[in-house]
Amino acid sequence: MSETVTARIRETVEANDVVLFMKGTRSMPQCGFSSRVAGVLNYMGVEYVDVNVLADEDIRQGIKDFSDWPTIPQLYVKGEFVGGCDIITEMTLSGELDQVLEAKGVTYDKEAADKIREANA
Repeated sequence: MSETVTARIRETVEANDVVLFMKGTRSMPQCGFSSRVAGVLNYMGVEYVDVNVLADEDIRQGIKDFSDWPTIPQLYVKGEFVGGCDIITEMTLSGELDQVLEAKGVTYDKEAADKIREANA
């Protein structure tokens, strides 16, 4: 992976509180896993930057090397890799995602997060 790609990814992750590297965009996800994570963030009212890895092959491969995580989507909060679809789903249902967002000072809709848990109980 080139240093330029690494630098671009690092800048994006460090310049934004919440970043989702995904296939497609928040309004037009191109895979079910990306759609699920974007859906959770959208529903919970989390402000985030979406990076469409399908639009840039260098980023698509580069983000996997950057995080040492083999799949997309990938969620970053305050510069820290949080996880992919399965991890974010589990964290949402357990309330752990709420804790991460609160600890990092990221605003979200607590009621919406509770509704997700109630619907999946």
